[in-house]
Amino acid sequence: MKTPLFSLLGLFALLACATAAQPALTIYNQNFAVVRDSISLDLKQGENQVVFDGATMQVEPDSVILRDPAGNPLQILEQSYRNDPVSQALLLSLFEGQEIDFYIGEISKPDRIVRGKIIRSGYVAHNSLAMRRYGNQYAMTQMAMSSESGAGAPIIQVDGKIQFGLPGRPVFPSLGDDTILKPRLSWVINAPKALKTEAELGYITRGMTWEASYNVVAPEKGNDLDIVGWVTMDNQTGRDFADAKIKLMAGDVSKLTPDEPQARLFAMSGARERPRSDTQVTEKAFDEYHLYTLERPVTLHDRETKQVEFIRASGVKSEVIYVYDGAVIDWNRWRGYDRSSLRQNEEFGSESSSKVSVMREFKNTKENGLGIPLPKGNVRFYRADGKQLEFTGENQIDHTPKDETVRVYTGDAFDLVGERKRTNFKVDNSNDWADESFEITVRNRKTEPVTIRVVEHLMRWNNWEITDKSMPFKKLNSDEIEFLVELKPDEERKITYTVHYSW
Repeated sequence: MKTPLFSLLGLFALLACATAAQPALTIYNQNFAVVRDSISLDLKQGENQVVFDGATMQVEPDSVILRDPAGNPLQILEQSYRNDPVSQALLLSLFEGQEIDFYIGEISKPDRIVRGKIIRSGYVAHNSLAMRRYGNQYAMTQMAMSSESGAGAPIIQVDGKIQFGLPGRPVFPSLGDDTILKPRLSWVINAPKALKTEAELGYITRGMTWEASYNVVAPEKGNDLDIVGWVTMDNQTGRDFADAKIKLMAGDVSKLTPDEPQARLFAMSGARERPRSDTQVTEKAFDEYHLYTLERPVTLHDRETKQVEFIRASGVKSEVIYVYDGAVIDWNRWRGYDRSSLRQNEEFGSESSSKVSVMREFKNTKENGLGIPLPKGNVRFYRADGKQLEFTGENQIDHTPKDETVRVYTGDAFDLVGERKRTNFKVDNSNDWADESFEITVRNRKTEPVTIRVVEHLMRWNNWEITDKSMPFKKLNSDEIEFLVELKPDEERKITYTVHYSW
């Protein structure tokens, strides 16, 4: 039997069990959260052992902070974290080498109890280092592999015979001397004088994340949108949080990987708050990120996914944009080629697609019914068909500041078609130039007029010049141009151009 930890600390003046008040959470969309608890401490002068059984199962132990907000010093001599709550496998390991009862219930037979000696329990303790480096999934996989191979199977001796596996349900005489029921943080604290205080406990835990999602509804005719935004929180930490004060951090926060020293993310700065009385969530700029605060406490159970509405807007002006980006580049095919080789290869850039993309665009401005930073998330589009809604596309937006334009690809147009073909290619390596010509055809089979943005990529070399064109173009960036093609119903138009490269 193991010697109880508290018997080794008998010289301490007090064994204090800290209890937590209402917790607070700041959840990041990178699978971690900062947990803040307030715990009651009743310390005697001298050394005290304090235990707290309210931690999560995925604490990063070296991120733990315990302090007295009143400024009284807490001299922490030791800190420990245990994450092996009592289980059948753990109790089997504690009683290895001993006999216990096994309850056997069989159909059409009377229940009975047999005595068995535990030769090997099969208990595999979690590897803390592996957990930190590779996460829970790795540890669970290793345990499963051990079990499947037979290396972790219990060995029990019954009536002088050895068997793998349990003969029945084990009945233990006690919980053992050194077991815990929940993950536990414990401290050895030296108090220069007696002290009662509500201490602050904070730590980083893995296993919790959040994401935003948006449902966008367009009317049967027209493009004025109704937008409802949700935040979805997922708790896989191994702990319930009752009536928690929750904040959500949006942005790409630098977080060291699990096998590197842990970052300290307890930030305590003021910020410019922008309350919105029409929503359950308020938002404010926070350092280089944005912080969203849920206005009412939320209970978040372990292994629970919960949604809260954070934005609702109607009459959002939008525009449907059609884009024909016909060039299809299979970069796996051209892997290993340098640019000097590609610029003279006739086949490069000759493949094409006939699909015309459909994009939905709207401005994230106050005048347009929005005007708050929109966190990254999935956007689902619906259009009314009479009294029913039909799903018309889905994609994802990145973090989008206010006053910026949101453009989302929703699918390919059924009644719009594009064709792209090279009509000429000539390269003169002696004089360091190449000429390339294309003919692009777009067709509108709709019953209403449309404008298609025809995008072309000039990728052969940095120095280029359009020497011939059938219509004006707009230079989008250093290697892209765009033609705006207006099409009447059932109309077809051709665009031609020639580009001259020099190097």
